[in-house]
Amino acid sequence: MSSIKKVVLAYSGGLDTSAIVPWLKENYNCEVVAFVADVGQGAEELEGVEAKAIASGASECHIVDLKDELVADYIYPTLKTGAIYEGTYLLGTSMARPIIAKAQVEVARKVGADALSHGCTGKGNDQVRFESCFAALAPDLKVIAPWREWDLSSRESLLDYLAERNIPCSASATKIYSRDANAWHISHEGGELEDPWCQPSDQVWTWTNSPEQAPNESQFVQLSVKNGEVVAVNGEQMSPFQVLTTLNEVAALHGIGRVDIVENRLVGMKSRGCYETPGGTVIMAALQAIDELVLDKTSRKWKDTLANEFSHLVYDGRWFTPLKDSILAAAEAFSTLATGEVVLKLYKGQVTAVQKQSENSLYSEDFATFGEDDVYDQSHAEGFIRLFSLSSRISAMNNK
Repeated sequence: MSSIKKVVLAYSGGLDTSAIVPWLKENYNCEVVAFVADVGQGAEELEGVEAKAIASGASECHIVDLKDELVADYIYPTLKTGAIYEGTYLLGTSMARPIIAKAQVEVARKVGADALSHGCTGKGNDQVRFESCFAALAPDLKVIAPWREWDLSSRESLLDYLAERNIPCSASATKIYSRDANAWHISHEGGELEDPWCQPSDQVWTWTNSPEQAPNESQFVQLSVKNGEVVAVNGEQMSPFQVLTTLNEVAALHGIGRVDIVENRLVGMKSRGCYETPGGTVIMAALQAIDELVLDKTSRKWKDTLANEFSHLVYDGRWFTPLKDSILAAAEAFSTLATGEVVLKLYKGQVTAVQKQSENSLYSEDFATFGEDDVYDQSHAEGFIRLFSLSSRISAMNNK
């Protein structure tokens, strides 16, 4: 007899979690409470989700609005570090997992559950992300991962399982892509993407225009940055979530934010994914433009190190750790300088910072000019070069 009485399941309304609800009840003889995180995946995905959960056998369904908190407390801090995983991935799925896990634990405490469950597969990164967060926030709660236990091994077997129990599901065997969406991005895996030699079809992309479909006229957008955060678009003050949704719309129109990569999963295998991050790509370009102005060479080098470390931290699901607090503290120190204005040109899938200024800028036209100046004695460079290359000079002399 199972000791589990009540489980809170991270529920999406998709095929996997629709099957997990009855499977938990049958195999653990327990009550199942569905938890749905609204992280900005869109009204279409959330429509009717509570009714679906109840129809699948859940006793209740909690839908928690996390959109503003996700952008303000998870995405914006990550942006301050400059984190980009393996040089390309803007961490859309990864950044959402800790807030979802935290909210799931809060629901579990609220309803008096003694276990948590998720629909992550045994091949993916998300199982590690969720369960690492659970371990940090609720080590007393048991975690049930059906994909590591059941004998349902394919999409077809899941559909058959639901059909046998007369549980409705909108999924079908023809829906070949696995997608994850939130306010920051949408990811696509599966189908022809499992072959890296196969170019993504038009069916893959669902949010952004292709560069060929994008307008033939460029568009300019001005972002105001204060202490490392975008606070206004074209002079209009906005919340972090409003900034993102505004930029998503304009950037998607111009085909900005598409990437097609083969990445290293945490569990050891490589996987291919296509990501669409329109507004986020624009925000990142603006913040990088400000950094160019305000950070000296050694500071930028150190921030690059922080960015790389934080990208792996977020990707690996280590949000609720002292290391996260340490790196964010360092990034926050740099962000005190990151204030200014950036104008970006959006055109045919590309975003370019064409104007930038900051009150903390280290750029000086007086020093950098190719024309005549009164502030820089070029003869001083000779001594600098001799000292800078001294070790090479000594090495060469020794070799003789």
